[in-house]
Amino acid sequence: MHKKVTWITEVSLLAAFITITGTFKLPGLIPGTEFQLSAPLAVGICAVFGFSKYILAGVLSSTAGLILGTQSLLNVFIAMVFRVTVGLILVIFGRSWPMIILAGPVGSAVARLALGGIIGKAAIPLMLAAVPGMIYTALLAWPLTALLRRVKEQKGKVIRHVVQR
Repeated sequence: MHKKVTWITEVSLLAAFITITGTFKLPGLIPGTEFQLSAPLAVGICAVFGFSKYILAGVLSSTAGLILGTQSLLNVFIAMVFRVTVGLILVIFGRSWPMIILAGPVGSAVARLALGGIIGKAAIPLMLAAVPGMIYTALLAWPLTALLRRVKEQKGKVIRHVVQR
């Protein structure tokens, strides 16, 4: 019972983190070059908590976005392409720091290519517009992953301490 509650709570909190950080966008100099803080956080979540919690948290986050009206089906599709790409990279190639740094930009690139395929136009300009965000994601993915690892380790210590009492 305790493990189920912990699992559900973690997934719910991770979904909330993804949803909230997805609302913060750093503007770019050119329209379409804004950066969402949820991208490097998502990479960190996948690396620390594993693919199953990560993908479920992403689905819950996208569902919340649809319900709240902050996302469209196109936004959800692009986010899911990003999430699956990041997850596959980390599952197949491991969770080393080079893979953590590369997973976000590769996920963004694949998502932009998918968007270009759906709208049938301008995949290259879409990719070029994403370059600043890819750089931000690469720079922030490792520190956020390290932070999430510390939080997860601390959670384990707290649970062990409380259970021992």
